Amino acid sequence: MKQVSGGVCAPKGFTAAGVHCGIRKNRTKRDLALIVSEEPCAAAAVYTKNLVKGAPLAVTKAHLMNGFAQAVVCNSGNANTCNPGGEAVAQEMCALVSQYTGIPADDVIVASTGVIGQPLDLAPIAAGMPALAKALSKDGSAAAGEAIMTTDTLVKEIAVSFEAGGAVCTIGGIAKGSGMIHPNMATMLVFLTTDAAISPIMLQAALSSDVQDSFNMISVDGDTSTNDMVSILANGLAGNAMIAAPGSDYDAFCAALAAVTKHLCRTIAKDGEGASKLLTCRVTGAKDAGAARTVAKSVICSSLFKAAMFGADANWGRVLCAIGYSGADVDVDGVAVRFASPAGSVAVCERGRGVPFSEELAKKVLSEEEIDVLIDLSDGSACAEAWGCDLTYDYVKINGDYRT
Repeated sequence: MKQVSGGVCAPKGFTAAGVHCGIRKNRTKRDLALIVSEEPCAAAAVYTKNLVKGAPLAVTKAHLMNGFAQAVVCNSGNANTCNPGGEAVAQEMCALVSQYTGIPADDVIVASTGVIGQPLDLAPIAAGMPALAKALSKDGSAAAGEAIMTTDTLVKEIAVSFEAGGAVCTIGGIAKGSGMIHPNMATMLVFLTTDAAISPIMLQAALSSDVQDSFNMISVDGDTSTNDMVSILANGLAGNAMIAAPGSDYDAFCAALAAVTKHLCRTIAKDGEGASKLLTCRVTGAKDAGAARTVAKSVICSSLFKAAMFGADANWGRVLCAIGYSGADVDVDGVAVRFASPAGSVAVCERGRGVPFSEELAKKVLSEEEIDVLIDLSDGSACAEAWGCDLTYDYVKINGDYRT
């Protein structure tokens, strides 16, 4: 497996584009994205478990009932959520894609992101669709990645190649996510593409399994979005033997998928609203995978811990506190905690009790931009990772006037 360039356009047969159509007032920001495969694709998706859901999710679910799709359209600046007629607008977005690409409207995945409860005007989307379709290219991944951004500060994209079924296959992805990040299925908006040949059933199985250890393990602020969705399209143009059952080829596909999704997880967490530090919590020695995930996520979600990391304060008691209320079956008397970064590492807790450490070294370790929180539960062999960021003054500034 190796990383390659091209994002969602790296796999064979995919093109993408992003333009400014006028949903956003700022004309320098792209706000409409399109991803197209030259061939029909096996398709799969996972969605938010928030009871309040964006209208595009209902439309996408209906379109993927048969396990196939060929394009993705997404706007930023407006979530198309809690609006009268929202599903009709989402359907019309798909119809516009069909009009300018020839792809059937019910083979289009549709998504929106932005302000909730504000009617989405179809006029700028209709006006921008001709230019969007014309701009489709193999170099369009970054433009599409920019067009789905809201408060994100950078484009999030990745692609990797791998071998399966006698062929070199590729998986690429773009993502948006900076605030309202606390997934309960998948996260924010993530669009994945692959030229691997894989059945819809196995594709859904791979994605549903992957998100448990990738996107479900991110938290920026504890808020689960109404529009979270991860989708994947597989057009089979790599020419590998069809992956239709578990086996070595399926394992290779899942490993490549995990490489893509975990990279996107880290970039989303690092780009959290107002964030200055990426936090990675690695839990080892857990009784089972569920306990490891629960502990890692609880620590990453702790506002007090996140604030301490902003201040480079080795307040390890907040880590123990988060472990204690996580709900996981943990023997607190066996817990060890260490902070690590490129500046070094410092042990702060062993057997559930504090140990002497250098505050000067701890400050140096926690002043880096990427910090690892290493927790050993000393109670088994299961492990998990979770990703988050520090809690800064800027988070409040950004969300104090997000709508206005």
